[in-house]
Formats: sequence, C-alpha cells, structure tokens
Amino acid sequence: MTAEEIESSDAPRGPATTGCDVLSVLTLIITTSPTPSAPSTELLSQIIASFREHCSKLTECSVILVLDTYDHISTTARLKKGHVTADGARKYAEYKEKAKRLVLQEYAQACAQSTGQDLAVDYGEAEFGSTTYAQQTNAVPLTITRTHDGRIVFIEPSQRLGFGLAVRSALRLTKTPYVWIQQHDWTLVSEIPLSPLLEIMQQHSQAVGSANPDDPETARVPIKYVCFPSVRMVEYARSDHVMQFPALRALTYLLKQNFTIRSGDGSIAKIPLTPLFFWHDKPHLAETEHYLTQVFPNRAALPRGAFIEDTIGHRARAEMKDGQWKKWACWLYYPDEGKQLCVRHLKGRTWRGAEGELAQKMEYMRLNQAIPN
Repeated sequence: MTAEEIESSDAPRGPATTGCDVLSVLTLIITTSPTPSAPSTELLSQIIASFREHCSKLTECSVILVLDTYDHISTTARLKKGHVTADGARKYAEYKEKAKRLVLQEYAQACAQSTGQDLAVDYGEAEFGSTTYAQQTNAVPLTITRTHDGRIVFIEPSQRLGFGLAVRSALRLTKTPYVWIQQHDWTLVSEIPLSPLLEIMQQHSQAVGSANPDDPETARVPIKYVCFPSVRMVEYARSDHVMQFPALRALTYLLKQNFTIRSGDGSIAKIPLTPLFFWHDKPHLAETEHYLTQVFPNRAALPRGAFIEDTIGHRARAEMKDGQWKKWACWLYYPDEGKQLCVRHLKGRTWRGAEGELAQKMEYMRLNQAIPN
C-alpha cells in the first residue's frame, strides 16, 4: 500500500474506543516571564481566549503556571539574558499577582475551587549543572502554591530558570500521563482535535513490533510528541528541512498518514500527522514520562536559562538524521497537507499589548510622514 493509500484509508487504526477523558489524562503547563507588556496580563488573556475558541478542553484541565523571574536589574532591559530595569522589576511583581488571579478566576470554576487565597504552600528546588567541580550548590529554590485539590499550581523561582528548567519543574509536579506545553506568547488560530490526538497517543504509547517493522500497516509507530504548525512550518513535509535529507524524506514518505479514531457513537475522526525532525518549544502535546526521560535524563542535561529547542532540539535532530527518529517520536499535526496554521507567535519579548502596539505603529506613521520626499 502506498503512502497516499494509507492517508485515504477509512480503516481505523487500533480498536474501537469510547473517547478520551481529556481532563483525567492532561495537564496544561504555561510558562511566563518578564515582558514589556507587564503588568498587563493581556498576553495570558489572549492565550486563554484562543483556548476557548479553538480547544475548550484546555480551559478545563489541570493547570501549572510557572512564573519565571529575572537575574539582574540593569539600566537596559535584555529579557533573553534575564536583565530588567528597576521599573520592569516593579511591574513584573505586579504582573505575577495579576497572572495568578487570572488563572484562578479562569480555572477555579472548572476545578470546583473558590477564587480565594487559601492556597497550600510548599517548597522545592530546581537543580542544574554538574556537581563534580561545583563550588556551590547549583539549585534554584522554588515556592509552590496550589489549590487544595492540586488542580491549579503556581511555581515561583527565586532566580531565573529559563524555559527549559521551568518546564522540567512543572513536569515533576504533573500527575497526568500527558502535558500541553504553552509559552505565554503563542495563541491558537485554528481548531485543535485534542481528544482524538490524545487517544492516538495512548494507542501508540508502546510501539508494537511486527514481522515487517517497515510496514506502517502492521507496525504501530510511537507517538510521544505532537507539535502544531506555525507560519515557518507551512508544508513542512515538502520543505528543505525534510527533502534535502534522504533518510528523513524516506521516513516521511513511509509514516506520514491520517490516523483514524472511531468514537463510541461510531463516528470517525481522521487526524493527519507527519514525522517531525526537531523538538520545538512552541505549543506542543507530549507524554510526560517521555519528556522527563528523553529531554531531562539528568541534572546537567540543560543549563539554567536555556531553551529546549536551542540545545536538546538540535541534538534530537542530529540523532534523527542518524536513524534514531523513533527514540524521539516527534510528529507535526498536518491539516490541509500542512497549509493550515494552528498557532501564532505574539513575540512576547517586544510585544507591548494591543494599545502599546497601536501607539508604536502610529508613531512610526508619524515619523514616516515627517521624512521629506
């Protein structure tokens, strides 16, 4: 059977199912950090609004909000380096309190909690780096507050973690088998079939061997991570990221397909996926245990302040080129043959909120009009 025939096949993969209980298997992890739009929580509000419109289950599941911080107060803000101004530090302190209130307001009702301040407080740490030659304890103290049922959790480090260690800290507190990782400046722009995706991942949690492991009809490939297409990933399966590498091109031809899920009422959902040859930080769905063991196998796996895609992402791609794609099992949701976008980047390090962006645009227009022809 050709790849095209696999994609058009109506036969369900795996046994008939009764649907996935998203709320019992998924935790939403949101990471946030100093941003020029603080103390406004408009970035987070836009994310939650996009959840309501395109994936409502993400407004009902358990949530962990990691409120990362800065390293230094400087005269000039360099957010990627952890530097903020004194005014930025003051605004971020206000932002953190407003962000926690926003999440409690949005998620407490779904979690059957009051929006009061009776949160349980705990403490932890995020260790990093090698201990062999360390002259001090390489660990960041964490303050962890949660609702009494544990459905809403806030993590506040005393020093900057960076995206990677922020995610790891949240994963360690996660009690569900799957997580949705969400940075604070990405919004959804189209429908996400969350329940079918989770069901497919559950069915493919263990790769099932066969007499012919290269036959996609009889070999169940692992699905541990699913990313969602942004503007730079349009028609990814046909892009240079894939086509210039024979091994990646062959794997795409072999595995790219519509996975079919049959619900309890007999309806069928077809979920298009194509192999992905990178581990991105942008919004993604992943198996919790796979994340911890594959991305964070030890304390030195990622330095403090680092992004996963800038470090682990490139190592993952190199290993995939060497034939180890199944070790990472990364996929890209691929509606309309990769032409449909699902997420949009708001560029949080420069975004100043809707009013700030409009004011800046008007200023640019004024300056352009003032320039003589």
